[in-house]
Amino acid sequence: MACYGVARSVAMAVALVISIGACDTVEAAGPRARTAAPSKEFAEWLTALRGEASAEGVSARTIEAALTGITPIPKVLDLDRKQPESTLSFEQYMARVVNPGRIDKGRHELVRHRAVLDAVAKRYGVQPRFVVALWAVETDFGRITGGFPVVQALATLAYDGRRSAFFRGELIHALKIIDEGHITADKMIGSWAGAMGQCQFMPSSFRRHAQDWNGDGRRDIWGTVDDVFASAANYLGTSGWKGDEGWGRAVRLPADFNPGLIGLETKKSIAEWGALGVTAADGKKLPDAALSGSLIRGEGTKGPAFLVFENYRTILKWNRSTYFALAVGHLADAFASR
Repeated sequence: MACYGVARSVAMAVALVISIGACDTVEAAGPRARTAAPSKEFAEWLTALRGEASAEGVSARTIEAALTGITPIPKVLDLDRKQPESTLSFEQYMARVVNPGRIDKGRHELVRHRAVLDAVAKRYGVQPRFVVALWAVETDFGRITGGFPVVQALATLAYDGRRSAFFRGELIHALKIIDEGHITADKMIGSWAGAMGQCQFMPSSFRRHAQDWNGDGRRDIWGTVDDVFASAANYLGTSGWKGDEGWGRAVRLPADFNPGLIGLETKKSIAEWGALGVTAADGKKLPDAALSGSLIRGEGTKGPAFLVFENYRTILKWNRSTYFALAVGHLADAFASR
């Protein structure tokens, strides 16, 4: 779900306690979810929203189809306010997300979709293994994409007031996506925070980055994997991805290493890190390379250490979770190894 910056944090509020992304808590998909009783205030708010959507160029037909009869979804508000009761350690999270079954499945999908993935890589400059790794972590290869009607969920959050401006904007984008014919309102299903499809794009991200790879006139991130791959690669490719580099590598730090050097704020070449006593995870000397990177740890100031490059930073633009970005990198590497 490429829900960048603050948007991404909203949609991934429970990212550290789940195994596949922001869609772990779902309801049965359908045109309307269980709702709160309608209120005069919500009806007035919805009338104003209809006017705004119309002023933004959304057709009357789409407005009627998408907004008629909707009311707030209590479950969405519960999830928005809920703080995780506990979090997984880095090791627990990695064991859950980067597991043998998912690695085997990813290798199979790389072979199965090799032709389109290679073509996507050529156009956008993103290696296939990273596209498949994102697909795997976000929605378990498209298996779990959320169960909430997106328009209704976004309307709930926009009306709620806590982050109303952001979600109101996303709702208008969602209506425009429907109006453009990419999906119907009843089939626009996603997470409780409005992230959609197999790559979990927020509506604004969809409109910026989603691609119609198969040329059928629809950017279908829900059911067309070619469009999913191209959309994910387009996001990464336009966000600074370097197709000739990896994401990073596990390293070992000397016992007396200065903790003040750990963090994305400090960048040094691999050779410079080696001169400071940083070695490969197996204790061997790092290559004498000019490629620059930063040192991070799996859990902030503790846990395993990694030397990460620009592609890691790009994954963080997709999702600001360290766990998520490291899981994507590890899965991509596992797909490529035997």
